[in-house]
Amino acid sequence: MIGSLLVQFGLFAQKKMDTDSLLTVTNHYLNVDKNYSEVKRLGHMGHKLAPSYYDFHIALGRACRFTNELDSARYYFNQVIVNTTKYKEAYIYLAQIEIETKNASKSKIVLDQALKIYPDEKEFYWLKLSAIELENDDPQTMVYLKQFEAKFPNDASIKSRILDLKLNSNSDRIGIGTTLTTFDRSGVGPWYLSTIQYIRQRKKVTLIGRLNYSDRQSYGNSIGNGTLTEVESYVKWNKKHYSFGNFGIGSTPLFPKLRLNYSSFFSFASKWELELGMRYNKNSSTENYSSAIGLGTYIGSGWLNLKSYLNLDSQKKYPSFTLSYRYYLNSRYDYYTASMGYGTSPDERETLSQYEQRIALNSYRVGLGYSKVLYKKYILSLLGNYNRQEYFPKKYQNELSATLQIHYLF
Repeated sequence: MIGSLLVQFGLFAQKKMDTDSLLTVTNHYLNVDKNYSEVKRLGHMGHKLAPSYYDFHIALGRACRFTNELDSARYYFNQVIVNTTKYKEAYIYLAQIEIETKNASKSKIVLDQALKIYPDEKEFYWLKLSAIELENDDPQTMVYLKQFEAKFPNDASIKSRILDLKLNSNSDRIGIGTTLTTFDRSGVGPWYLSTIQYIRQRKKVTLIGRLNYSDRQSYGNSIGNGTLTEVESYVKWNKKHYSFGNFGIGSTPLFPKLRLNYSSFFSFASKWELELGMRYNKNSSTENYSSAIGLGTYIGSGWLNLKSYLNLDSQKKYPSFTLSYRYYLNSRYDYYTASMGYGTSPDERETLSQYEQRIALNSYRVGLGYSKVLYKKYILSLLGNYNRQEYFPKKYQNELSATLQIHYLF
């Protein structure tokens, strides 16, 4: 088809050129062949033949954009905008260029023009949101999102963005949780772990205060209880680096006397994250050190993470591994999660007092969980785990645990 049209153009070049056919060929080179030099050649030809046929300006602008000639692309799209209001794609392509080049003010000017002409075109509102977000002004973004929601009150995606911004910018939460662990071995369990925490989240720093209380029972009687008080922080250093720190003081034997944790997280290749960290737990007469390394990536709406710990305080090393997947729904707090792992982690509060004994023994774990934001004020989380735990060489027990947490956002 393309060849026959070009022959036709050659035969009738001295007569009247079929601009619609020429545009068809031009767009084929643009969208299918990706031959941008040919798009420019034919686009200029079409512009000369029909100066007011602005489809050729659109094609030329897109070709220049794809070849990174952004000033030329701006010129062609602006020519369309100045001369006609029939091409809403000219506003879209020009706004996208300004957003990609981090020019928030120019992109907003373009989009405000577009919205005067196309007040019900939702794509322009989404593009304007991207432009506003370039300015990193959460209050301004929230004001705009509220206006956006008023325009399209039934759009769940807008409501989700409002909630996500609220949860990820300045917020305060108080949460309570409880974990019940049962065993299939006579005289062992159940174990109870209760937690209350306060989370103060700001744009760069999140601080968490947490009090844990554990009670272990045997044959219906308590055989020990204790508390662990923790202070935790997350600090965002820049777009590609944030850190986690944890300091805890506990009552032995159920918790470490002193607990120190630290990890640094590094983003790379747009969708990947690397974690490097250390764990330290000091008991009454012993102490242990562990390294932590993790690698995670986004897959569509999900987050896949592989994490490993390695104890460093003995000649023989005992690694543990956890592979987890979290599938997000409407916000970062609405998700399903699944995990599987081997070995004992120094981050498991329920078994911290047995860490030194358990690291040398086999452990096979699987877990499922669900988290949901309710009424824009509550975050409900449910988590279940099964652990096939070796408690003595070649002797195993089955452990089942269930965790319920609820946070109130204010």
